[in-house]
Amino acid sequence: MSNIPKRLRAATTAAAAAALVVAPLTFVATGAHAAEAHVDNPFAGATQYVNPTWSAAVEGAATRVSDPALAAKMRAIKNQPTAVWMDRISAINGNADGNGLKFHLDNAVAQKKAGTPLVFNLVIYDLPGRDCFALASNGELPATDAGLARYKTEYIDPIAALLADPKYQDIRVAAVIEPDSLPNLITNISEPTCQQSAPYYREGVKYALDKLHAIPNVYNYIDAAHSGWLGWDSNAGPAAKLFADVAKTTKAGFASIDGFVTNTANSTPLEEPFLTDSTKQVGSGQVRSAKYYEWNPDFDEIDWTAHLHRLLVAEGFPSTLGMVIDTSRNGWGGPARPTAASTSTTLDTYVDQSRIDKRNHRGAWCNPLGAGIGERPKATPSGYAASHLDAFVWVKPPGESDGASSEIANDQGKRFDRMCDPTFNSPKLAGALTGATPNAPLAGQWFEEQFVTLVKNAYPVIEGGGPVDPTDTTAPTTPSGVTAGAITNTTVALSWTASTDAVGVTGYDVYQGTTRVGTSATTSFTVTGLTANTAYSFTVRAKDAAGNVSSPSTAVSARTTNDTTVPPLDTTAPTAPSGLVAGTVTQNSAAISWTASTDAVGVTGYEIFNGTTSVGTSTTTSFTATGLTAATAYSFTVKAKDAAGNVSAASTALSVTTKPADTVPTGGCSVAYSANSWNSGFTASVRVKNTGTTPLTNWKLTFSFANGQSVQQGWSATWSQSGTAVTATGASWNSTLAPGQSVDIGFNGSHSGTNNAPTAFAVNGAACTNG
Repeated sequence: MSNIPKRLRAATTAAAAAALVVAPLTFVATGAHAAEAHVDNPFAGATQYVNPTWSAAVEGAATRVSDPALAAKMRAIKNQPTAVWMDRISAINGNADGNGLKFHLDNAVAQKKAGTPLVFNLVIYDLPGRDCFALASNGELPATDAGLARYKTEYIDPIAALLADPKYQDIRVAAVIEPDSLPNLITNISEPTCQQSAPYYREGVKYALDKLHAIPNVYNYIDAAHSGWLGWDSNAGPAAKLFADVAKTTKAGFASIDGFVTNTANSTPLEEPFLTDSTKQVGSGQVRSAKYYEWNPDFDEIDWTAHLHRLLVAEGFPSTLGMVIDTSRNGWGGPARPTAASTSTTLDTYVDQSRIDKRNHRGAWCNPLGAGIGERPKATPSGYAASHLDAFVWVKPPGESDGASSEIANDQGKRFDRMCDPTFNSPKLAGALTGATPNAPLAGQWFEEQFVTLVKNAYPVIEGGGPVDPTDTTAPTTPSGVTAGAITNTTVALSWTASTDAVGVTGYDVYQGTTRVGTSATTSFTVTGLTANTAYSFTVRAKDAAGNVSSPSTAVSARTTNDTTVPPLDTTAPTAPSGLVAGTVTQNSAAISWTASTDAVGVTGYEIFNGTTSVGTSTTTSFTATGLTAATAYSFTVKAKDAAGNVSAASTALSVTTKPADTVPTGGCSVAYSANSWNSGFTASVRVKNTGTTPLTNWKLTFSFANGQSVQQGWSATWSQSGTAVTATGASWNSTLAPGQSVDIGFNGSHSGTNNAPTAFAVNGAACTNG
């Protein structure tokens, strides 16, 4: 397994044509409103801010392409919400690359609809020593005490002062806190630049959290990299601990963080639809052991958010913690997208033919050629209960560069990173080409060539971009039979009879009065975010690929229900859980997971059984049974339950056998230890070898430090430390060593000036020879 290096997060808002200060059609101006209380999920029931500068850049691109269908696709997304990046001090008041923060906040106030919350996505991105492992996105502030002082007084303080203005109290500000910073301290701490930046990252993030959390309408989301960076257990566990440690240093503790955001400015897929089981055996090994995944069990962001949420809750974060995924560039559509799993029995071939992620390496982060726009921004996406998603968002505005593909002089501190050079075979990618798009400008600047590719390769495919007949000037027929179906106190379900068109209907716009509230590619739509016990009038218009729009349908009226309406008694049990699989199995524990059940009202939890005995409950689709006996078979089933107390039938049983008891090496073991030290840190490499005559199972290495050294994070084993005593336990894939076999493990550590190597080692209690 390798430590995947950082993934770039972009810089500023789009540097495009002159700003076009136009509110999109879905928004109308509004007056002042009473400030609302801080809520659990700021995105729920809310619209999001549409950056008019980015919209103008997209419109400009649409006017320059010669393909009418492609232009239609661009225009179909130009009013999607994107984040505003504050990538340097001058961005606060506005600079040559775009308007300042006040401009955008004032526009957000204008876009906000009365009675409907609006989320303003803001990226805080100017730490001292920023992006210590990527030259393309280095920042203006040095990793020094003076740099930290400027970060606080010239950057965070002015931003906090603007956000605290009562004029903006009704805007929900979702602040993405310092992309890449804390993840770099997990995987790249051996780099001298990251060592120098580390204390300033911790203190800077703490200061930002304290200042912004004090503003009631600000919601802090910490950047948590992505699955291809931190997915390994040896990275994920230390990352969750680091996040918790930083939270504990803030004035409000865990409450200062509302959630975490993953895949910021990256292209890791939301889901790998044809690689759903990382432990599936294909040919010579499990899917996760393929060259592309390097034993990382998290193939996509749904995997990673669920994995990370479990770890964060275990570290003390509340279970209500929300997760956000940047889906701006992880669609991976186009002609290269697989349509089914491979039939190959060769492991690497099977993975390469099945994966939708077509990068040469998961560490290829800069302007990846072939990526596409992903899921459109959406609040509370359904179907991902274990991930606890607050929203899909576009943190990285599509079309903004990750970094220049050649050296470009600038005054922003951004340097040429060979990871952005498409001709470079990078050692960080095991010698593979970077796969970067050529002719790229500086990070954060408009990159139209890449934007064209992103639109072409969008998945889901962008509505409204089919073949265009330039002679088609006939609008579709008017939708008919519009009816209101299921109605709650906040939603109305609408359906209608399909329109017809000489070429083809591409979709429908749904209006509440004169305000468009949504679009649909089908003949149904559910309007959300409504007020209880209120009358509404809805109409529907059909549209075609040429942009022709029908006249509005006959209006249908509906009144939302009253808050006090009592729902009918629920007597229907959830469906039985399915797809039980075993995860990590030890001598005394077994992790299992399953596919979520469905229910007419909603599943509230699961009960897990060993045989007929209940062994625990879970509110997610995973559970770890503990207190088991080594080398013993167990039969697990799961039942789902809902709020009314209905319980499903049991799932199909899953048989799991715990690992055998530890063996003591017969004939001996050897341990080779070496360390590379710098300042107050070091990287240790350890080789454990079975020099005995029988297999060594569930090996556990122990040794002690003599000079107060501390293990920070490790790899290829589970590392722990108590006082001076250190323990490393084999991972699931390397826990058994055949006679003569060895395993290489290691860790990053800290010391106080003296770093003598341990002198004695033992495996499973038996002393080993050195060397």
